[in-house]
Amino acid sequence: MRRAKETSQKKGGKGNLKLLRISKAILEFLNGRGCHPLSEEELMERLGVVPENRELFLEALRLLTDQGKIRLDRMRYSGASVAPLLATGILHVNRRGFGFLEPSDKHAHPQDIFIPKSSLLSGVEGDTVEVAITPGGGSPKGPEGRVVAILKRGQSQLAGTVIRLLPGDKAIAYAPLLGPEARVLVDLADQEVTPGSRLVMTIDEWGSSERETLCTLASIVGHIDDPSCDIEAACAEFQLRTLFPSKAVEEAESAGSRVSKDELEGRVDLRETECVTIDPASAKDFDDALSLSKDAKGHYHLLVHIADVTHYVPRGSMLDEEAKLRSNSTYFPNTCVPMLPPALSDHLCSLKPNVIRLAVSVQMEFNPKGELLHHSIFRSAIKSKKRFSYDEALEVLEGRRSSPHAPMLHLMVELCGLLKGHRRERGSVEFALPELALKVEPNGVPIGTYLIEYDITHQMVEEFMLKANEVVATHLGRMGKGLAYRVHEAPDEEHLKDFAILSSAFGFKLPNPPTLADIQALFDVAAGTPDGYHLAVGFIRSMKMAIYSPDNIGHYGLSLEHYCHFTSPIRRYADLVVHRVLLGDGYTEEELDEITKNCSEKERISARAENSVLQLKKLRLLASWMREDPTREFEGAVTRVKAVGISFELVDLLLEGFLHVSDLSDDYYLFDAKSLTLTGQRTERKFSCGSKILLIPTNCDLILRETRFALPGAEEEERRPRAPSRAKARRRSSKRRS
Repeated sequence: MRRAKETSQKKGGKGNLKLLRISKAILEFLNGRGCHPLSEEELMERLGVVPENRELFLEALRLLTDQGKIRLDRMRYSGASVAPLLATGILHVNRRGFGFLEPSDKHAHPQDIFIPKSSLLSGVEGDTVEVAITPGGGSPKGPEGRVVAILKRGQSQLAGTVIRLLPGDKAIAYAPLLGPEARVLVDLADQEVTPGSRLVMTIDEWGSSERETLCTLASIVGHIDDPSCDIEAACAEFQLRTLFPSKAVEEAESAGSRVSKDELEGRVDLRETECVTIDPASAKDFDDALSLSKDAKGHYHLLVHIADVTHYVPRGSMLDEEAKLRSNSTYFPNTCVPMLPPALSDHLCSLKPNVIRLAVSVQMEFNPKGELLHHSIFRSAIKSKKRFSYDEALEVLEGRRSSPHAPMLHLMVELCGLLKGHRRERGSVEFALPELALKVEPNGVPIGTYLIEYDITHQMVEEFMLKANEVVATHLGRMGKGLAYRVHEAPDEEHLKDFAILSSAFGFKLPNPPTLADIQALFDVAAGTPDGYHLAVGFIRSMKMAIYSPDNIGHYGLSLEHYCHFTSPIRRYADLVVHRVLLGDGYTEEELDEITKNCSEKERISARAENSVLQLKKLRLLASWMREDPTREFEGAVTRVKAVGISFELVDLLLEGFLHVSDLSDDYYLFDAKSLTLTGQRTERKFSCGSKILLIPTNCDLILRETRFALPGAEEEERRPRAPSRAKARRRSSKRRS
């Protein structure tokens, strides 16, 4: 600073005039509405200070600070009249570019803070950042802010794919974590790669919107043309733990392969009780088994048996520490990255048929109306009599397969109907959505799709698991025990209003804002229509995410005051924690706070990894269809209409896409904000939510995971080289929300 003062004095009157101008510019900028603390370099960049005026700029900062006209705190400057509200926490970045801060202090900042794309600084998913909340900013949807400091990077490596090679043993790579507009310059370290090579890169220097992120090649995963490495690449991209420490494997294997007589002591012996498991055909980790009977009074006696994982995973063991780090299993097509080693997850803990297994059983008695009369919870030993897949159980119920367990399955349908009725009465919304699954060969090649219907077998298992979770949460809550609750906040009223507008665009009327009863009535009507799925997706997107928390704020989606996850301890650490609390091994508030934050974060990461692989597999399948028949037309359903274009979903793949208004080349289209429609001035062709359109894919980019589409007749126009930049083309391309 002394040097800056000497320089300004040497320049005499001319320098003093410049100094005054720079000082005035600094004051006006820092005291402006919504301005947040900035470093010297950031402030220079925002004010457009040229390098030759740097010394005068630094002198102006010193003088203004000495005079108390601006503040300097932690190497960042702010206006003296502005006291920005700061929040720190974890940054989460949406695939579309904007982000949210998950505040560390939920009491001071109960809501997540929205961060526009332009205000992320260079923050990426998982970074710990400091955010200045915009005074008076935001909307009814919540506060808005800007990242002002990156306190800790969430990771030290990136996964990416080589776009092109450069001279000097360098390459430009695309890293999904950073988004399509960010450039990554990677030093290849004398390793041989080609365009399309999938890499793991060590980050040497984080970039910004103006400069590249610099990396060094750490390892080569494979090539984008090889689908067999999709899962390995996703594990690298999302930093999933795939190998177990040898000590954890040893601990798992030391438990043996069968239950000993000594381990049965002190347990309720239910080995002769009729019980079955009902799971997907591909499942290996059977967490839960079911028993159900009905007495002469018409009372239902339901037993939900859950694998006693705590017996094999002592608190503080290497198994426990590794499970805590993973927090959950991650499921990919044909592959699972388990929370526990296979010796436990696929074998000793899994409630396989015809072998003795240790369990924690929740016994519930319901009257003929399906009302819970009383319950008990205890450790048990069971022996499953049958492993049903959902399809096999349905075949029994429909009389297409004989089974000695048919009477019990039919009883399950009875009780399921009663429990569903109670859930409906309390306001819980049920979607009953089918799931589109991919047929994937062992080598990773997708060959087709199939629908998994949410039939009665799925419904009855879900109802029984929900009830067991509710009973355990209520039981522990009444005892005053601290536990990892599964909580779900009510959506913002503004989001519900948006959903009401969307429903209206699909032709379904809702009050604004709607109640849960209104929404359930809507889905009852829409369930039998082609638009039911898209409306359900729209409603899910309007809701907040369910998370784990030591604070019981209830579960909005289920309309429950007490709810936790208890029924899947093989694949979820939060359930394991609840088991320990239930069996007398409590946690402090600080421990629960740390565990629930970690479980929520890892759940989010796993979901993004799973969706990433699913998206890529869908694109691979679409690309193969394009090669087989370049002129093939696909049916799409319009899901959103805006002034800039229409969003749609391919019916065959449930793959989202976007058509910009400039791609609607057959006419000039006008947007009606009230009805959410685009109408051609000449042809009067109308695009509205729910409209069915035919589309031809014109490009499928596996590296950027984007597709381009055209309307039939316009595809040749779409195939011609275009003037817009690659970045602009990306913005027009289809994108899928994570």
